[in-house]
Amino acid sequence: MLLALAVDRTGSGLWAASSVLYLTFVTHLSAQQIGVLLGVAGVAGIAGSPLAGRLAGRFPVRPLLIGCHLLRLVTLALVLMCDGFDALLPVVAVTYLGDRAAKTLEMLFATRTAGARRVAYQALSRSAANAGYGLGAGIAALGLAVGTGGAYRALILGNALSFLVAAVLVWRTNEPREETVEVAGAANGPRPEPQPEPLRSEPHPQPHLHPQPLPHPHPHPQPLSQSQPHPQPLSQPQRPARRASPWRDRGYLTFVLLDIPMNLDDSVLGVGLPLWLVNRTSAPHALVPVFLVINTVMVVALQIGVSARAEGPRRATRAVLLYGGLMFVCCAFLAVATRGGTWVATAVLLAAALVVTLAELMRSVSSWELAVLLAPENARAEYLGVAGMSQSIQKSAGPPLLTGVVMAAGPAGWLVLGALVAGLSAVQRRACVRRLRTLAPPAAQGTARAATAP
Repeated sequence: MLLALAVDRTGSGLWAASSVLYLTFVTHLSAQQIGVLLGVAGVAGIAGSPLAGRLAGRFPVRPLLIGCHLLRLVTLALVLMCDGFDALLPVVAVTYLGDRAAKTLEMLFATRTAGARRVAYQALSRSAANAGYGLGAGIAALGLAVGTGGAYRALILGNALSFLVAAVLVWRTNEPREETVEVAGAANGPRPEPQPEPLRSEPHPQPHLHPQPLPHPHPHPQPLSQSQPHPQPLSQPQRPARRASPWRDRGYLTFVLLDIPMNLDDSVLGVGLPLWLVNRTSAPHALVPVFLVINTVMVVALQIGVSARAEGPRRATRAVLLYGGLMFVCCAFLAVATRGGTWVATAVLLAAALVVTLAELMRSVSSWELAVLLAPENARAEYLGVAGMSQSIQKSAGPPLLTGVVMAAGPAGWLVLGALVAGLSAVQRRACVRRLRTLAPPAAQGTARAATAP
């Protein structure tokens, strides 16, 4: 599965490094059209996470993930045949739906297989995935250096073929059956324990062989006395407990809502930085894949160490605050990138890529860890599916927000965005601490209160 992740993300690195420039120079879309295209496609991707979570509660993860890879293979091949905005919109929308569903299924696979060591598996998967991103970005740099339409199309085709290889690797992966049954059963609600038959629960196999014979034998069965066990379980079976639903859980929905701006680093790295470089600075275009190289190298080198220092509710909630502060610094760098020449813009944009990667490291740990900790165990698959909507909503709202509002407002727009994210990170931390206190048993509430310590 880790190898499949690396191959998948290699293709995604090709797409991330070349898609904005492909849409700009090959399909000739404007910055606003690109923002709307990616935003509307992200709306379609919102359905991917809850759909995958619901299906994963009833079927094994492996065939579902293979289907997502093959779906994206077809849609990326269609991208090469589409030229205009209207033709690209539905194709990219279906691609985003399959992308979000695949990421949720990968997270559920880790949750089912790794169990309590999900944070360690998350660190390994992040390292493998970002190693693939780095390789894809390096390959994309070669294509961007050529700069022809054929080179851009070859990069998109490489992304499509990566899904085929990933599907084959997932097909060779074994999903533990007992873990699947356990989670699928939990998703359907806890089953009542089987009740023993009343007559067989007596110390003697047959009641009429009691040491003291009945004084008045009767051909019809006599009413049970108060000393005899009454077969109450047969007449009144226990009803199964109602399954928890994330759609009726206001506390969890609050976490998902506030987690949307905690994922803006993705749009800043993939959309904001490239378009800001192309349209508002004099930095060279070949710098775009360098952003991804910096991102992937840092994640591969630091993800495991950061994850080890962010386990548990207290550290995960602190990571939320760090995310807000780092995003503010990144936005400040972007705001001043237009103040100098080529070399100043290049240095400042590289610094922004470094800081947004540090923010991503905080988010990758805190979002997943808190999504698991805040969800009840008997409905975790559906809860995580809903939690994945925050990333999907960000992918739909992030690009048009950056291109139509933040970048249109100029440097001041970046400063306002950074301040808003930093403020919302404090609100998110407080909401998570409050929910952790309500979920913790009385003996462990002291530990949950420690999360509020500075």
